[in-house]
Amino acid sequence: MKIVELLIDEEQLLSGIEAISIVDEPAIEENFIALSKQQEIQLAEVSKDKKILMGAALVPNKNIYRRNGEDEYYIFFSEDTVRQASQLFLMRGNQNKSTLEHQAELHGLSVVESWIIEDEVHDKSRKYDMNLPVGTWMVSMKVNNDEVWNDYVKTGKVKGFSIEGYFTDKIAMSRINEIDNEEEAKEILLEIANSILDNKYEFATYSDYGSGVRNNAKRGIELNKKVNNKCATSVGKIRAQQLSRGEKLSVSTIKRMYSYLSRAETYYDAGDSKACGTISYLLWGGKAGLAWSRGKLKELGEIDLNDNDPCQAGYEQIGMKDKNGVLVPNCVPKN
Repeated sequence: MKIVELLIDEEQLLSGIEAISIVDEPAIEENFIALSKQQEIQLAEVSKDKKILMGAALVPNKNIYRRNGEDEYYIFFSEDTVRQASQLFLMRGNQNKSTLEHQAELHGLSVVESWIIEDEVHDKSRKYDMNLPVGTWMVSMKVNNDEVWNDYVKTGKVKGFSIEGYFTDKIAMSRINEIDNEEEAKEILLEIANSILDNKYEFATYSDYGSGVRNNAKRGIELNKKVNNKCATSVGKIRAQQLSRGEKLSVSTIKRMYSYLSRAETYYDAGDSKACGTISYLLWGGKAGLAWSRGKLKELGEIDLNDNDPCQAGYEQIGMKDKNGVLVPNCVPKN
């Protein structure tokens, strides 16, 4: 069975540990790390009066079973990644972020101690009969929330800590490092980040884009093969495969689809089937894709567009931009 090492890319905002959850049996989601049952993590009641809990946040070099559909594999974190995660958690000021079962945000819980086990005999955790390996990231959490303490900790409803964070695997990181085009690397990382968010929050998905979009994507794939697949970024090629198969798309993906097609429309030339501008445009669904994504985003209230020219006199629309989470026309002065 495949074994995958997970890494942290410090340059990305969505990376590392975002919060620590108190859980019973956390679910495992794609690149959304929730580990406690799989690591046999235990909580030590350090002080009943002070309401402090101690436990392991992350254990190094432990194979953890994962399943994504029919794909089964193991993931693990190296000692260096565990240490890196513990440092970024504090550097980014996340010690007051905590949740219950990775769902309800909790208040009054704070990480007051954080350390890496470096001595098998004399580490503080040994005093509480925690036989965890060197390199384990340990935390102590102060519980200034009587409801959490009385209803969940004292009753045994929660049995361990579980991290919430974002990682990429070693293979994906290698692919990104090998890319010479900085924009393509950014696009791939954005795709990874949005996929993580889509999986984490189980966003609604849509596939009612019709045969016109699918046929355009298929046409783009065929034309790209004839030019040795030299056109489009990796993300564009992936998007074409999704559209050609009629797969469901999340709102975040539809936004990227509309944003790209509204910019790339000017490079489309129906009479030049070898031009990369034409091929890339088709890979993303072409004019049918632009019309569908525009209509779908308006239907969902995710886009702010007038039926007429959205820009004022003297300005023209060049693609779209994000304004407070809503796509709006990017109006720039005419030349």
